[in-house]
Amino acid sequence: MAAATVHSLTCYPVKGCSGVPLEHAEVTATGLVHDRTFMVVDASDGSFRSQRTLPRMAVVRVEVTDDGKHLALSAPGAGELSVEVAHEGPLREVSIFDRPQGPAVDQGEEAAAWFSEALGVPSRLVRVRPGFDRDGWGEHPGKVNFADAHALSVASLASLDDLNRRIVERGAAPVPMDRFRPNIVVVGWTEPHTEDRVRLMDVGAVRVGYSVRAMRCSVPMVDQATGRTAGPEPVRSLAGYRREPEYGNKVSFAMKAAVLRPGTIAVGDRVEVRAWA
Repeated sequence: MAAATVHSLTCYPVKGCSGVPLEHAEVTATGLVHDRTFMVVDASDGSFRSQRTLPRMAVVRVEVTDDGKHLALSAPGAGELSVEVAHEGPLREVSIFDRPQGPAVDQGEEAAAWFSEALGVPSRLVRVRPGFDRDGWGEHPGKVNFADAHALSVASLASLDDLNRRIVERGAAPVPMDRFRPNIVVVGWTEPHTEDRVRLMDVGAVRVGYSVRAMRCSVPMVDQATGRTAGPEPVRSLAGYRREPEYGNKVSFAMKAAVLRPGTIAVGDRVEVRAWA
């Protein structure tokens, strides 16, 4: 097998909003630093906002500045806002997929008003509270912030190339990797879905443990550049060869993983598989 390396790294500071491409990153037990530490929630019941119902979230641009002290936000039609990050303060009960996650730190009225305008629905911005402790699940559960259920998402270019070959054969346009919103993209594996068979791997100084295949909903049909649904691809093609009967016949692409050894990671770092399925 060819030598595998890190092709790209992406952090998603606000769950469901745009990603921030990185050349290098610190990785903690809960994933890339700042990844999904913030979340937009319904102002009335604290349930999380998602591209599943609000594809416009994809065009909300987020940048973490001043060593994590501020968030810079921008979106078409909503302008720009710099938010001073509150690590402590008023708390709000929040939930993900109807599962209560306890209280999160509300980020104030200005941020709430901005997101409400940007998304067109009453919303609040929250951050993980100090001491937040949430378990993932799967073969290696690990810990997780506000991601759906796991610290990292890992995909390979070989898997995307194979998928796009199938899409093009159907007469449709290929899709970019950002439809799947991975944290780590690997280049150099020649077989599609090699990531499915990885059980332990070292990426730079970080050790990663396989949790589960990544089940896909409607988000991959959202054009991340425009914030508009542009389906039925890639879900239509995935349904022809990537259905998972043990997970309600959903389709899968990429793998979810836990951080077993924190450290640093950079684009170009070698990916060394230590154990295979």
